[in-house]
Amino acid sequence: MRPTPLLESIGLPHGYPGPLQGNTPLSHDTAPITIPLLGLTLWVRLSPETFGGAASVIETMHAPGFGPPLHRHAETEVFRVLQGHYLMRLDERCFEIGPGDVITVPGGVPHAFVNLSERPSRQWVLITPGMHADVFFRELSALMADGPPERLALEAFGRPWGVEFLGPPLRADAVRAA
Repeated sequence: MRPTPLLESIGLPHGYPGPLQGNTPLSHDTAPITIPLLGLTLWVRLSPETFGGAASVIETMHAPGFGPPLHRHAETEVFRVLQGHYLMRLDERCFEIGPGDVITVPGGVPHAFVNLSERPSRQWVLITPGMHADVFFRELSALMADGPPERLALEAFGRPWGVEFLGPPLRADAVRAA
């Protein structure tokens, strides 16, 4: 006897329609998105279409001493460290994470992190509900191509995405000096 697959829809924000039927192609786009100003190389591994809008998956690689600015958004993110060590800030708490560690950042919580390793560090990030990370990060890369954008330009960029940029990136050297 074969088990009957359980298909159930639940109400989630952003119009998530429930499980997809049939075969859904995985993202095979292996072209990385780079943002040198953030020391970031990023690959979209699974687009939101894969999950009917419920989630997306990205892989990130950060150069030593780099990470994103302090920010918040409605989406929940689940980080799994693949390589290296990071200092993670969630709200006012700071702690170190390393290979195999999994951290959930609930939507709306201010967060940032910095690569503490002497080599590039990598993470898998599950974002839910899904977002078009390819579009977001390509546009952010263009905004940062000529150097740090003015704060008003960064705020204007983040607004339609529901992203608030709250402060500068964490600094690894400040952590080691403390």
